[in-house]
Amino acid sequence: MTDHASDVAEPLEDVALRPLRRVGVGYRLLIVTLVAVVAVGVYAYTVQLRRGLAVTGMAATLNKVVWGLYITNFVFFIGISHAGTLISAILRVSRAGWRTPITRMAEFITVVALSVGALFPILDLGRPNRLLNVVRFGRWPSPILWDFFAISTYFVGSVMYLFLPLIPDLATCRDRLTGVVSRRKAWVYRTLSIGWSGTVEQRASLGAAIGLMMVVIIFVAVSVHTVVSWIFAMTLRTGWNTAVFGIYFVAGAIFSGIATLIIVMAVLRRALHLERWIRPEQFVNLGYLMAALAMIMLYFNVSEFVTAGYKLEGSEPVYLGSIFTGSFAPLYWSYVGFGLLLPGLIVLFRRTRTVSAIVLAAILVDVAMWIERYVIVVASLQVPQMPYSNPARYLPSWVELAITAGAFALFALIIAVLARFVPVLSLWEIREHETQRVALPSTEAVLER
Repeated sequence: MTDHASDVAEPLEDVALRPLRRVGVGYRLLIVTLVAVVAVGVYAYTVQLRRGLAVTGMAATLNKVVWGLYITNFVFFIGISHAGTLISAILRVSRAGWRTPITRMAEFITVVALSVGALFPILDLGRPNRLLNVVRFGRWPSPILWDFFAISTYFVGSVMYLFLPLIPDLATCRDRLTGVVSRRKAWVYRTLSIGWSGTVEQRASLGAAIGLMMVVIIFVAVSVHTVVSWIFAMTLRTGWNTAVFGIYFVAGAIFSGIATLIIVMAVLRRALHLERWIRPEQFVNLGYLMAALAMIMLYFNVSEFVTAGYKLEGSEPVYLGSIFTGSFAPLYWSYVGFGLLLPGLIVLFRRTRTVSAIVLAAILVDVAMWIERYVIVVASLQVPQMPYSNPARYLPSWVELAITAGAFALFALIIAVLARFVPVLSLWEIREHETQRVALPSTEAVLER
């Protein structure tokens, strides 16, 4: 992101605050490219607004598939948002010292993924001006209404959970960047740091607030993706009518969230020259978590399909046939092979347990988990509900593909802009961890004495 080379002897604050002072040509080109892709997505949506959902592949009168790429992306982005809440909060609760350089990035992912993911139900509406009707005329027994309030609560809590640990670092920006950045930017730092001076009382209050939020946000995050799964599971449609979807969706969210965090870590580490603080240790530890979740996801897949395949009631033979040997077989087996088995094997062997290999595994996981969500949404909707009906067909249109590309570009764009305005490393947490590590002798040193 910057034009400067990394200097391992450079102080933490100097490296972390450098992108906030100035950026290089590469960063500007990246922003222009991402804005261009987002603009194409916006144009595609204007086409949809003018002509209606007929421009998508979800015309109900033609193929009965009323959910496609939009709901797939919705579930995917809500899933990767768990990177910040569950991963960051659980690691904070467990006091894992190695997590201090990566918590800020995880919290970025949560807020940004929620912001992008929440757009897709609106995109899926033919008349977005009727969004408020979900609240005005919504039925309380409907999981869709539960989802609306759950995601709203989750977003507010995630913003608070991002902001609270930012306060000391915003004060650092206020003190170190005044006179270097614009007056408007300096005013933002001064306002958002809310008078932080690092007194004992302020530290105690901040610690209590973060401690409360990290416990609350874990329960909120779990409830959100459980409610997302209930939108599917509380129907009688083949492929969705299962009680395992709640924990299955939560596990998949953590799985894809870890993978997304690894990818974002790798990009920001390389772009901002953070190799001194984001070390192979963080990648390996997250790789272990990702491999464990891969095995859990494999277990859920086996459990779900063995149960359904044993009974083979109703339209289950059609559904399972389309997944295992039919039109969805290439997608499903790619998900299993490249998204579950291969990442686990990469982390299992020491020779492949490198930063680059773990990043590759994370990319495979994210692609595979998007495919898995697509199969869940579309394969079930293509199953005929009447014995005399033919299977439905769905093929995304250029409008859906352009909006999808624009959404992923928007995700990257917001992350890039955030990295320009606030430190991507939690400076005060890293300093506290380093102080504690120096003050407390290591286990090996104690044993030697």
